[in-house]
Amino acid sequence: MSQQVKVWDAPTRLFHWTLVILFGAMWYCAEQGGEWLQYHIYCGVALASLLVFRLIWGLVGSQTARFSNFVRGPRAVARYVRGELPEHEAPGHNPLGGWMVVAMLLALCAQVLTGLFSADVDSYLYDGPLAKHIGGMAESVTGAHKLLFNGLLGLVALHIAAIVVYRVVKKQNLVRPMLTGYKRMAGEKPRLHFSHGALALAALLLSAGGLYFALLR
Repeated sequence: MSQQVKVWDAPTRLFHWTLVILFGAMWYCAEQGGEWLQYHIYCGVALASLLVFRLIWGLVGSQTARFSNFVRGPRAVARYVRGELPEHEAPGHNPLGGWMVVAMLLALCAQVLTGLFSADVDSYLYDGPLAKHIGGMAESVTGAHKLLFNGLLGLVALHIAAIVVYRVVKKQNLVRPMLTGYKRMAGEKPRLHFSHGALALAALLLSAGGLYFALLR
């Protein structure tokens, strides 16, 4: 018999959907070019703050949000692939999904980091906040920034494809739990720990404030 189980806290869900919005906005602004690059930079700094928050939340946040909970070794991955891993042992991200999250976070960090050092090679009016510190190397970093974006799009496509496969083949809706926080699970109900929202707010203020003073002040 299946039951509704809360698996995702509000901070994790808000992180996920804010990330989606910022990623789309950055892509749009970059494609427009010109004065839109200023908004591209603003979105990039906001995304950097969001990523720092997620790294902090991955250490001190709710159980299903912690890296220690979903970054699993090859044995757990093999058990999941063979269908031998009970759902209550991986109530949030499954072992494969956990590694996808790690890959996405690393790719996004690399994308944001190169963006901070990139130069506006057309007008040099909208360089990244840290481009001035590396001089002529900023143009090379810009090339890497654009190249990394193509790889990031590949990961996004893979992520979406996995969601579709789970919905069609395994009859599992991965989107709804990330909207509502609740997942329908069969078998034993996991006992999960959720951190207080005040801790998430403190982590967000720390990440946003730190990056503001480091980059924009």
